Amino acid sequence: MTNTTSPASLDRLRSVFAPQIVGIPPTNAIRELMLLPDGEIRHYGFRGSFARGTVRNIYLSSPDHGFSWVENDSPLLSPGATVRSPWSGDWLTLFCHEGGPVTLEEFHSIRANCPAPGLYLHRSAQGPDGPFATTRVGDLLPRMLTPRQPLPLRSRKRWLFPVHAATAAGGNGRQHAIVYLSDDDGATWRYVCLPVISGPGLVWPHEGLRWENCGAEPTIAELSDGRLHMLIRTAHDRYWESFSDDAGDTWTPPAPSRFYGTITTPLLFRLSNGRLLCFFNNTTPLPEPDHALQPGLGQDVIDGIWEDVFTNRDAIHAALSDDDGKTWRGFRELHLNDRRNDIDFRSRGGNDGSRDKSVHQSQAIELPYGKVLLAFGQHPESARLLLFDPDWLLETDRRDDFTLGLVDWSIHSYLKSRAGSVHGYAGHCSANRRPGPALIPHPGGEPSEVLQIARHPDPRLIEEKQGAVWNFPAAHAGRLVIHLRQPPGSAGTQIALVDRWFNPTDPVVARFSQFVLNLDSAGRINKCPSLTSGRWHRLTIEWNFRQTPPAVFRIDDGEKHPLSQIAPTLDGISYLHLQSAASTTDPHGILIRSVEKTALR
Repeated sequence: MTNTTSPASLDRLRSVFAPQIVGIPPTNAIRELMLLPDGEIRHYGFRGSFARGTVRNIYLSSPDHGFSWVENDSPLLSPGATVRSPWSGDWLTLFCHEGGPVTLEEFHSIRANCPAPGLYLHRSAQGPDGPFATTRVGDLLPRMLTPRQPLPLRSRKRWLFPVHAATAAGGNGRQHAIVYLSDDDGATWRYVCLPVISGPGLVWPHEGLRWENCGAEPTIAELSDGRLHMLIRTAHDRYWESFSDDAGDTWTPPAPSRFYGTITTPLLFRLSNGRLLCFFNNTTPLPEPDHALQPGLGQDVIDGIWEDVFTNRDAIHAALSDDDGKTWRGFRELHLNDRRNDIDFRSRGGNDGSRDKSVHQSQAIELPYGKVLLAFGQHPESARLLLFDPDWLLETDRRDDFTLGLVDWSIHSYLKSRAGSVHGYAGHCSANRRPGPALIPHPGGEPSEVLQIARHPDPRLIEEKQGAVWNFPAAHAGRLVIHLRQPPGSAGTQIALVDRWFNPTDPVVARFSQFVLNLDSAGRINKCPSLTSGRWHRLTIEWNFRQTPPAVFRIDDGEKHPLSQIAPTLDGISYLHLQSAASTTDPHGILIRSVEKTALR
């Protein structure tokens, strides 16, 4: 193929550093992105409605490294995105066929060549546009999904294809990770089952079971020495992981990984220079309520077989490793859901494009100069295509004074909404929202705005306490400076430093934070005299986990006060979490003029 990219687009690509949005993927972002040898990028998908039977297969094409996109009809009998074999040069992919109607998981026109349920290989020796030969290479396993593309190994002539299903090996009908292997360039396949991961059960702070969805959507990266590292979606607070020393024939028993994430899909991605990227949702959902008391929910939700409401799919993160995953840096937000504050979150955009309006699920390709194009999300309202330079993850400092508004803040509160799966045109395990904290005029008359976090009466809300959440590059040693003012009559504020995203209104975030500062109505922080009501102060928090005490705080240039560590952390602090401490209405709250995190060296 002739290279179609231009010198101008290469120059533009070279300048990319911080994440920038360049498009919207035309279906759930997890397996339909591909890079062709001539530099063309494609993202396959569809237009139309499943309910009305008007689905049309299309793909978006970019000739300029993702900066612009043109929509094209897919070739007849196309399997969508494919992977080129490094051994034969053929283009191939696999996915399962259930034999039912066209769905979000099965919308490709080549399904017409699949006469019965099963796992099918689609292969072309002529190129990504086909024609494709279709071969049934395996049975359809119970509750099987094939969300990834096959992965060719570098260390030996073998394909890996991670999937999940609920085989008899699982023992309890629950899905678990499975890896298909082919040693003849895709002609035949066998599979290896990983053990079922047990659900977390009913533990504090939950009053009901989470959807015990453990073992789904595994992702695999080949390390520099040929070992394989797998991350697995679970219902626990962390993703679980497994390793293979023999190219996938056997795997270590799954165990909790270092990465936080609950019922969301991780992605491990190896760059050409050997560095590893992990894309994931470094988020923790709200505590589960007693589902038996929620109106309209079935026994399946009560028993943990399905979900009531997803509350942790609004932030997608990335971390970078230079040493084959031994250590990781970054843990930065790549993007916050553009719809995260919408009062019509459940119904906005309808259900034709997807049911979930999330920023979880992702797929990546590497471009010239080491830049990365990431597709992520599940609905046209929230899914995005994003360009960035992985070195952006190595920045150590961040500042915000609200001159760009609240684009980098999570401030939403949840409205009481009908829980559970789709009900009519609205929702899918989702709740409507509204913004909580607001930017108000500077009380001193300066030509700027400040953030007010308070508590206002609203019986529509699940929780009236407002909160604000801000991400910065993860650090084991750092300094955070907050310019703040407590108005007269304020009931106080909780200030937490934590290593993952919690909802702004989370009622138990203090129990999982590394450090917490409780500002009371008298202006005392952790019972130390601190703030003068109605005056601006500079609150400085410094932490270093290698020292004793591990953290201190001070007001302006005053005395340093020690802070005790509450929860351990593997990768350092990456979040400021601010929340009203009011037990009743508090229209005064706290005012924030700016925040700044810097590294301690």
